[in-house]
Amino acid sequence: MSLEFKLPLPPMEALSVEDVPTGDEWQYEPKWDGFRCIAFRDGDKVELQSKAGQPLARYFPDLVAALLELKAKRFVLDGEIVIPIAGRLSFDDLLLRIHPAASRVKKLAAEHPATYIVFDLLADERGKSLVDETLAERRPKLERFAKRYLAGHEEIRLSPGTARLAQAKKWLGSAGGNLDGIIAKRLDLPYRSGERDGMQKIKRRRTADCVVGGFRYGEGTKVVGSLLLGLYDDDGLLHHVGFTSSFKAADRKKITKMVEPLIQPPGFTGRAPGGPSRWSTKRSTQWQPLKPKLVVEVEYDHFTGDRFRHGTQLLRWRPDKAPRQCTFEQVRGHRGASLRLLDRASA
Repeated sequence: MSLEFKLPLPPMEALSVEDVPTGDEWQYEPKWDGFRCIAFRDGDKVELQSKAGQPLARYFPDLVAALLELKAKRFVLDGEIVIPIAGRLSFDDLLLRIHPAASRVKKLAAEHPATYIVFDLLADERGKSLVDETLAERRPKLERFAKRYLAGHEEIRLSPGTARLAQAKKWLGSAGGNLDGIIAKRLDLPYRSGERDGMQKIKRRRTADCVVGGFRYGEGTKVVGSLLLGLYDDDGLLHHVGFTSSFKAADRKKITKMVEPLIQPPGFTGRAPGGPSRWSTKRSTQWQPLKPKLVVEVEYDHFTGDRFRHGTQLLRWRPDKAPRQCTFEQVRGHRGASLRLLDRASA
């Protein structure tokens, strides 16, 4: 029997919320700090798909090999790719894997192998689709699959899940290291591919993934002074929502080399940057529009009036995220763990 799936398969999305939802219909899981990935195996063929629907197998040959070692010959798993180093997860080392040279990727994989943390089973070992079943039905099947096929495979691990609110809050309280927060999933719903109504994410800090729609040069210089951030609305228009300038002086030349080849109007197709802002009356009204190719994750304090109230803190670049996934849904509605968990889940 072959798999009943066609690639790409849009993953179930999460709606950002501030408070942990409660009730018997919710299951809670740790939110791992890595790359979302759907893994497909059909006989001797393995495909890894990113959240944006892009192929990842060439960047993680170690995971492809690990998945081929499993005795199950057909399955579809939903999970997170992470790279543990010295007991902690390194997002920077994940970014290094997105490299055009296969020799470089092979070297990095040998130095720091990746781990695939599994939290959903979308097709079983017979290739049968489970996406129409509720999470309450899929989770026990995932646990049986993990017990039968994942035991002894350190590169592929089962993520824990719980219906206990106290445990979920404990995980949330330990977020900031290996954990990015917690995920709450509806037990009574099927796999909601591409939708946000079946899953919510709760972080200790407020972050958003934004498109870099333009930039301004630093005053009196030809290096980047600030990146101009954008989010897409429901009509597909990219609106300017703020800026970030929180990068080290040593990185400004590197960032300038990244963005200058992408200079192309219009940059923002909706609301565009205006003149000098309240943050800096000396800021030039001139800005450079960019092709919507680059995505950054930023931390912010308040989002009001469809923009960040203050400048944001640049956390990291997100080459794994498609620009069109950067929407206002991430920020509207806001009102102001350790790896040992994997051992417990597999026990």
